[in-house]
Amino acid sequence: MYFAALLARTEDGWEASDTELDDVETLSDLADLARESSTDENTVLVLIEQEDAWFGVVRVDGEDDPRIYVSDAAAAARSSYGEILLTDELLGRDPGDDDVADLDSLDLDGTEDGSAEDDADGEDDSPSAEAVPHGPVGDARILDDLGVSEKELLILTDDALTEIADALGASDLLEAVR
Repeated sequence: MYFAALLARTEDGWEASDTELDDVETLSDLADLARESSTDENTVLVLIEQEDAWFGVVRVDGEDDPRIYVSDAAAAARSSYGEILLTDELLGRDPGDDDVADLDSLDLDGTEDGSAEDDADGEDDSPSAEAVPHGPVGDARILDDLGVSEKELLILTDDALTEIADALGASDLLEAVR
């Protein structure tokens, strides 16, 4: 189960709205969606989570390139929404790298063809598992100026989006759109 919300900064604080990502196929689409919700090119945060598996934050400041943080790249790589965030640049690989599995073949449940295939030792030996690191990737300082330090962001787990919204003073807004 996924949850995605936009937090747009305004002169009066933050405004929250839930968002559907069904029509979002690329990071550019996601950034455009965020920019549409902003007034005066203010900061917009896109918060995405998949239950307790992973969360991601995309920060869009006006026309600047989006900044991204993903709490667990390997978990996000198994989901179609996480795939949007895991760009070649974020993962430190060359575009079109042939050693990387086609992540487009993943189903929404995060598995290829709807079934998980682990070998006997419980390790996933697929090329995509080898290409995507376990653990956080991206800009861990993405929220520093908003009250969530790099250290705090790196230790967030179960209720990360609520904790982020709380630090921003927007937890009631986020809960209202959940």
